[in-house]
Amino acid sequence: MFWKKDFIFTVREHPIKGIMAAILGILAIATLGTAVYLSYLSGGQVTDRHGTAALLAVVFMSAGMVLGILSFVEKDKFRLFPVLGILLNTLAFGMLSLILYAGAYVDV
Repeated sequence: MFWKKDFIFTVREHPIKGIMAAILGILAIATLGTAVYLSYLSGGQVTDRHGTAALLAVVFMSAGMVLGILSFVEKDKFRLFPVLGILLNTLAFGMLSLILYAGAYVDV
């Protein structure tokens, strides 16, 4: 028996909250990206729709961050989706911060 095959059985699973956190992070990034792209197409004129999209992205990223942190502290769960959700929501928060900085301090 030179080749011994070891099997590892586990009861760990991906947490649903972590998957939702990753999905909400993707939605927040897509919402902000779409708002920026549509404002670019309109020549830099920002309408109420773009502000509403940014507000919706804030709701997405806040809920995603909370779900990501809650699922990260669960015991005996895989950590892929909670970490991915936290990273994506942090990236969306950084994008929003850059948009707000550019709108407040960059002169056109």
